[in-house]
Amino acid sequence: MHTAPLRPRVLFVTDLAYQAKGRRYCDEDIYLSTRLREDFDVALCHPLDAAALMETGAFGTVVVRNSGPVLNYQAQWDDFRERAARCGARVYNQLSGRADMVGKQYLLDLTAAGYPVIPTVDDVRDAVRLPEAATYAVKPKLGADSIGLEFVTREGLAALTPDPSGILIQPRVDFAYEVSFYFVDRTFQYALYAPDPARRWHLERYAPTADDLAFAQRFVDWNTIDHGIQRVDACRAPAGELLLVELEDLNPYLSLDLLDEEAREGFVAAMKRSVAAQLAV
Repeated sequence: MHTAPLRPRVLFVTDLAYQAKGRRYCDEDIYLSTRLREDFDVALCHPLDAAALMETGAFGTVVVRNSGPVLNYQAQWDDFRERAARCGARVYNQLSGRADMVGKQYLLDLTAAGYPVIPTVDDVRDAVRLPEAATYAVKPKLGADSIGLEFVTREGLAALTPDPSGILIQPRVDFAYEVSFYFVDRTFQYALYAPDPARRWHLERYAPTADDLAFAQRFVDWNTIDHGIQRVDACRAPAGELLLVELEDLNPYLSLDLLDEEAREGFVAAMKRSVAAQLAV
């Protein structure tokens, strides 16, 4: 009797019940896990079950996808990271990321380093260093999915209630549109943009210029992830330049349903190669 060779096993972490504004997380993960199953043995689990299943040692890697904002289960996410490090488990995206994966401190670091990012401070007393604006965006350092976001005037900044986990303050930019660049490992895959600033998730395909790609590549190269998916979110500022809004390196939504078949197939193939390369390490 001939037995089929064992295939690599992937634990695919997703919250299929999570409701997101303007996006169908569950559809994307059903599609992606089905496509990964062509090359790997795949088991789906909820984020709250991931640590225990990871520690069984039954899986070659843990793929974290549309698990919803970890802010909703921060203690369990911190525990997952600690247990992954302790048992040496592979996690995809790699947990070495230093952008949204660990909060919003990177926006301060990139501002200080002179990167093209929306100017950011974390102390009301430093707001004088920000460009003049009619209103300012204030959000928690550990925020996600616009949770806790509010807009205040410069005068209103002084009345802010302190957040024990810290806040970020940015000028509200009157941008022309938002655009997102999607990467697997450090290789660009496709770009989408929201032509109407008031409709963030009404996206269309975007043809990036060489300067656009150089802008996005700079942030992906700054980050410390060799195996994983990253989304670089930017806005087109009034002067025409791109400014970083967010570097999503944990579980970026991919809007795969908006791609044509060729682009979608290209992304799936790139992700399969990336997961296989991580398993080979």
